[in-house]
Amino acid sequence: MASILVIEDERVLAKNMVRFFESLGHNAEAAHDGIIGVQAAARMVPDVVIVDFQLPGMDGLEVIRQLRQTEDPPRIVMVTGHASVTLAVDAMKAGSMDLLTKPVTLASLREVVERALRERGEQRALHFYRQREASHSSLKALIGESPEMVALRSMVQKLSLLEPTDQTSAAPILIIGETGTGKELVARACHQAGPRADAPFVEINCAALPAHLMEGELFGYEKGAFTDAHARKMGLIESADGGTLFLDEIGEMDLGLQAKLLRVLENFKVRRLGSLTDRQVNVRIVAATNRDLDIHVREGRFRSDLLYRLSVFQIQIPPLRARGDDVLHLARHLLDQQARKYGHGTLRLDASAAQALKGYAFPGNVRELRNLLERAALLQTGGFIKIADLALPQAEVRSAPAAGAGPATSLEAVEREHLVRALEAHHWNVTRAARSLDISRDTLRYRMERHGLKR
Repeated sequence: MASILVIEDERVLAKNMVRFFESLGHNAEAAHDGIIGVQAAARMVPDVVIVDFQLPGMDGLEVIRQLRQTEDPPRIVMVTGHASVTLAVDAMKAGSMDLLTKPVTLASLREVVERALRERGEQRALHFYRQREASHSSLKALIGESPEMVALRSMVQKLSLLEPTDQTSAAPILIIGETGTGKELVARACHQAGPRADAPFVEINCAALPAHLMEGELFGYEKGAFTDAHARKMGLIESADGGTLFLDEIGEMDLGLQAKLLRVLENFKVRRLGSLTDRQVNVRIVAATNRDLDIHVREGRFRSDLLYRLSVFQIQIPPLRARGDDVLHLARHLLDQQARKYGHGTLRLDASAAQALKGYAFPGNVRELRNLLERAALLQTGGFIKIADLALPQAEVRSAPAAGAGPATSLEAVEREHLVRALEAHHWNVTRAARSLDISRDTLRYRMERHGLKR
């Protein structure tokens, strides 16, 4: 499904064009003024724009010039009732790929749009190959030389390139790992290392919103669909068309929404709230969880059919405590970041601090390491991080559960312990604790309630 914008002041013609494009399975909108058309293009980021020459507010040539200056310019076709050689030349110079003379037949409209979409696809493919070397940086962001991380990078690279040849939606990926292991980083790497890198990467945390708001965010809605629906809104699934939708904390999704998500995964069609029309999308869904979803299924909190569909490909992220010397590789990388951030010179770990990090269980994984090192970077003197600067909780020094312990209890227990420690460190101030955990206050309150945490 492509996104098409029609900028045409003849309202009947514009309406008929929109209906025609929608009948072909595209998402189409109309604007009846040049200025409004440019604003609409900035909002919807269309693949193709059909623009009339004579428009109120701003003429068609100026509209084309402004659209061509955007970060991801669409393919543009000008239509006019008064074609001339001069206008054709001016339109091509401005950036139009073709000029159609009114009355425009449906056959010619379809042909030029199909050609525009082919050219846009070729343009994106060329950009992908040019950016392939840069895309490897997304894999390099998965730092570590342990066998587990080498295997993880290899898996990400393979899965990112597994795309259907018919340009339909790719198989979903389920990322599993403890809190703070870098699930979003892995999801972004899957997106950036493949042919979807030039398309949108859209993310949402399934624990951040109540179910009734989450549905509107994911699926969008039509004007008047409910009391506060004052204007039409495109959902995140449609927004990710051509790219990747990342559903973080998928285990917290409401059961009713799970059923709707399953339907999307089966036919990749989306229906906005208040609409009677399905819209085809081409999107890869990447989901992540720190839960044991098999237990959630047995407890009736997660649909087994959705789990089967999401688990076509699984990526397991190892906890930091199971990655050996990777903690030191990560520490050096993070200290370089802190040095640049705060204008320090080179920052290094002394021997005792390095040994302490290797012996620490890191229940909060890489996120906890980053927070510890940021604090240490501010406290250090002389460019060396000492063990006292780290302020490691002694209770967590490697008496933690072994890396091979089953996830069913360890993931729940580790998260609860991590939350308690953060809350106690900030005297149960939820705002400060949430900031230290790099999550929203609402998410922290939700997790506190789930774990029965009250002061």
